[in-house]
Amino acid sequence: MKSACLLLLLVSACWALPFRQSGFLDFMMEDEVGSGVPDAMAPMPPMPPDMPVCPFRCQCHLRVIQCSDLGLKSVPDKIPSDTTLLDLQNNKITEIKENDFKVLKGLHALILVNNKISIIHAKAFMPLAKLQRLYLSKNQLKDMPNNMPKSLQELRIHENQISKIKKASFEGLLNVIVMELGSNPLKSSGIDDGAFADLRRVSYIRIADTNLTEIPKGLPSSLSELHLDSNKITKVQAERLLGLKHLAKLGLSDNEISLVENGTMANVPHLRELHLDNNVLTTVPPGLPDHKYIQVVYLHNNKIATVGTEDFCPPGFNTKKAMYSGISLFSNPVPYWEVQPITFRCVFDRSAIQLGNYRKK
Repeated sequence: MKSACLLLLLVSACWALPFRQSGFLDFMMEDEVGSGVPDAMAPMPPMPPDMPVCPFRCQCHLRVIQCSDLGLKSVPDKIPSDTTLLDLQNNKITEIKENDFKVLKGLHALILVNNKISIIHAKAFMPLAKLQRLYLSKNQLKDMPNNMPKSLQELRIHENQISKIKKASFEGLLNVIVMELGSNPLKSSGIDDGAFADLRRVSYIRIADTNLTEIPKGLPSSLSELHLDSNKITKVQAERLLGLKHLAKLGLSDNEISLVENGTMANVPHLRELHLDNNVLTTVPPGLPDHKYIQVVYLHNNKIATVGTEDFCPPGFNTKKAMYSGISLFSNPVPYWEVQPITFRCVFDRSAIQLGNYRKK
């Protein structure tokens, strides 16, 4: 019996195929039944037709498509439909066509910064029902885009050639929180009355480095920050800030302001920071002593010649709810050695006061 079994084993060994060493990755491949070890020279199976394809030369990862700095002259084809962020900045795109984004219904962020875009089709953004961030800065647009998505929360379109903001420019944009419009050739006359009416949730607006001569009318009451630096504004009109009860920071640096009207500070009761440096003021703005919350006032590089003992603080002690943490008065013609110490009785620390260093220009 034992000799019969031994004979059977020898016969089986003679019929067996010779051993062949497999590559390391071969152990990770699932062979088809009966196919044996796969041939290394066999062609790869075709990709399923519905599999997303990354646009040529772009980088794709987890629904983020990055096609920046490629010298593209148009929006690439075959962008995966499940894309949530599309980065096309630093290219040479000149036009956004009607169907460029037609399949991107789930797109959340679109970056088109630093191209040469001068034309955007009226229906180009209509498919983007979930778009939240639209960055169009540093292009050649002369008009605000039409039919921007109602879902938009952040719009940055500075450094273009926009000279007109029409009443319907922001129509329906009820969810916008951040708006950047600076470095456009805008004039005060170029902003229609009621242009900001639909921006009911916006908290941050920046319209710096333009040709504005006045603070725009009808600013949204939801604002917490307003930046109008580097314009040609000549005075601060109290009525233009009426209703801005949530405003915490007002930037008016580098203008031509010579007057802040009485009642201005009362219209912004929760203001914390006031930037009026690099203007032509001759006196400290009125209303500061009665303001409960203001903490930072920048007045350097003006023409203020005198500072009174009640220009900043209320008459009594401990009546201001928030102490000053910063007051800058340097580069003014005020003789700082004549300013009475009691003038800054409501300042948190005397190191927060900056005086002196005036030079005649």
